[in-house]
Amino acid sequence: MSTTAETAEHEGALETRGLEPVPDSERHGRTRELFPTWVAANISVLLLTMGAGLIVSNGLNFWQVLVVALVSPVLSYGLVGLVSIAGKRGGSPGMTLSRAVFGQRGNLFPGSLIWVARWGWETINAVTGAYAILTVLDICFGVKQNTALKVITLLGFVAATFLISGLGRKVLHVCSTWSTYLFGAFSVLVLVYLLTDTDWGQVFDKPAGSTAMMIAGIGTIAAGGISWVPTGPDFTRYLPRTASNRPLVGHAVGGAAIVVVPMVLMGAVMAVSQPGLSSAKDPVAFLGDLLPTWIAVPYLIMALIGMLLINSMSMYSAGFTAMTLGIKVPRAWAVSVNAVISLIFGYLLMNVATSFMGSFISFLTLLAVAFSAWIGVFGIDMLRRKTYDGAALMDTTRTSAYWYKAGFAWQALTSWAVALVVGLLFTKVDWFSGPLATSWIGRNGLGWLVTIVVAGALYALLPRQPLPETDAAAEPELATAKA
Repeated sequence: MSTTAETAEHEGALETRGLEPVPDSERHGRTRELFPTWVAANISVLLLTMGAGLIVSNGLNFWQVLVVALVSPVLSYGLVGLVSIAGKRGGSPGMTLSRAVFGQRGNLFPGSLIWVARWGWETINAVTGAYAILTVLDICFGVKQNTALKVITLLGFVAATFLISGLGRKVLHVCSTWSTYLFGAFSVLVLVYLLTDTDWGQVFDKPAGSTAMMIAGIGTIAAGGISWVPTGPDFTRYLPRTASNRPLVGHAVGGAAIVVVPMVLMGAVMAVSQPGLSSAKDPVAFLGDLLPTWIAVPYLIMALIGMLLINSMSMYSAGFTAMTLGIKVPRAWAVSVNAVISLIFGYLLMNVATSFMGSFISFLTLLAVAFSAWIGVFGIDMLRRKTYDGAALMDTTRTSAYWYKAGFAWQALTSWAVALVVGLLFTKVDWFSGPLATSWIGRNGLGWLVTIVVAGALYALLPRQPLPETDAAAEPELATAKA
């Protein structure tokens, strides 16, 4: 097959490429494509509810919420952008590149944990999307919620997610670009309405909360971005090796911040007139109460599209993770595993759980710790390794250069496991509390940061595992290529 034909096959409407590295001849991506990708990754009405929680639950004032909203995407999506550099170096998905760090067998441990964590993330978004549909049906047609309707809307949302994620990167990019424009326009409309309909004296008169609650709030908002860090390389593997590093970080931070900052602030302002929205079982219905119908309905539809894209991006990467774990099916079919799990857990969350936001915040807290252990180890490894052996990544036998000892890189795996345990010691959620959760670190919600530091420091201090010759003899990266 010719190079042109192969490119058409892998980069058509249906992406057929799996874990194998993208050849240099097929790397036609542009760094500017990443901006709408990370905008779309944050189009969720949950940010409104989380912004309200900063006011009601954390006791912060408007200016403290502004600090939280500004700092959170810089921290979390700064990490996303930095780890994304590995994608253009190796041309493979993030969890495939992780084989070079943990070993072919060792990578199964962090890979399995990250895959399971994605179940929760996709379930949360699927439930939120289903509630958005139910709210639109109620506002427009007076159709009230019931168990059967919840199941139908949840099934419809997951099915749409499965379809979009199965089509691949190019379809996700097109959808992300259009949703960025549309959601941005309607968000401005909501913002203008709030500016004219809000008692700003009441907003600004609220006293300041504690610094500890502000730091904890940063961790809560940043947790969503941290969950995208291992995914970053999935969206940069089609970039030329010579692509500049700076826009990878800039577009990740900028794309996230342009959504996170205004939505968290809008949620905080909304909480002044409706403080109960931070603990509502239904995280979407409040929009029908706060906004006029002519704004609420189109805004919910745009948010629904955004949540579809968030879940599609997550399932797109989850498909790669499943394949990395040895599930030998095409990527599009690997996605179906997560779709089925989202349906099961989504049903339980909508019909059994008593508190949506309580479950969500607990999940985010544990999610941040689970992903941070991998981030610390992988990040330190990136400082040493400038390229990856594509053949060794795909070779899961003893002949692989990434087999190390019995398939394990003990330095990386030890650092990951120790950091994970340490992070949990400082973590507290509704149904779990580590023995150090009442310490200063625990009270400030910094368990995830401790996890990154411990993982990175321990991995840096342990004896270095030898790099394959192809990794050690790295090609110099050019930072002058066109974005």
